[in-house]
Amino acid sequence: MKKFINSVDDMLAESLDGFAAAHADLVVLGAERKFVRRRELNSKKVALVSGGGSGHEPLHAGCVGYGMLDAACPGQVFTSPTPDQIVEAAQAVAGDAGVLFIVKNYAGDRMNFEMAAEIAEGRTATIVTDDDVAVEKSTYSIGRRGVAGTLIVEKIVGAAAERGADLSSCVALGERINAQTRSMGVALTSCTVPAAGTPTFALGEDEMEMGVGIHGEPGRRRVKLAQADAIAAEMITAIADDLGARVGTEALLLVNGFGGTPTIELYLMYNAARRMLEERGLRVARSLVGSYVTSLDMAGCSLTVSLLDSESAALWDHPVRTAALKYGDRCGERPLIFRLRPDR
Repeated sequence: MKKFINSVDDMLAESLDGFAAAHADLVVLGAERKFVRRRELNSKKVALVSGGGSGHEPLHAGCVGYGMLDAACPGQVFTSPTPDQIVEAAQAVAGDAGVLFIVKNYAGDRMNFEMAAEIAEGRTATIVTDDDVAVEKSTYSIGRRGVAGTLIVEKIVGAAAERGADLSSCVALGERINAQTRSMGVALTSCTVPAAGTPTFALGEDEMEMGVGIHGEPGRRRVKLAQADAIAAEMITAIADDLGARVGTEALLLVNGFGGTPTIELYLMYNAARRMLEERGLRVARSLVGSYVTSLDMAGCSLTVSLLDSESAALWDHPVRTAALKYGDRCGERPLIFRLRPDR
């Protein structure tokens, strides 16, 4: 195992210290590193709290800031944060409008966030994301897994909360966005969990795992490596068939790297996926390409399609300032998320 590391036991703590120092204008590290919260709190808005096992960076800590999350709780690598972490994060950011937990559909995450919701004082509500179409159940989940679509829910609901939406409205919006979002991933290599020191699973030089989970869980099947167009076609077919969208519907296309995939390959996959969606009559109106929901050093990617209407598109375009995403009027950055011209 070759990694930039001092010791396995201190890896997360040292990484969090570095993250907080690098983005000190945006975030503050909570006591005992139990959570990351946005530096500038707004006590009048619904507070969004998420989290999960580390190893998926920049999700979730990278989504803390104006326009997205108010706090994120990092567990150990691929391990859910504990209920006390979640409760302390909620208490640190809660205002009169209440707290909304955004939880990926994994057994540990759901159990610990449910316990935290029972303990936490004040009004709370929960959204569970389950956008992965690859399998109906896996090693870590009952039902579909919550994967890269979680970022889309956090962005759109975060914008609504920033605009003053109340708790019930944020819940309804988040459930609607989750329901119209689908993802599927493919792995070309395994990831290596530092504590294990060896790859999670073995793939031959000519093999790939179709439908892999973000912790290295098995997907639909192991198959021979194929050309990018064929890989994208299988993923888009599964996603689009499950969505069942009408011709002419606008969509957001997210091509997400798993941590070990060069950007040049991600844009190649975007080109293939966009073309295939448009051949099906869907118009890609918003796009995001990059490594946002990773699996340590895994080579591979996921495709996510989220159907848009005028409300969700406007909320997606709302200014945001986090470590992972920065665009809009508030920070004057060049947009990282692109709107396509109507004639495209």
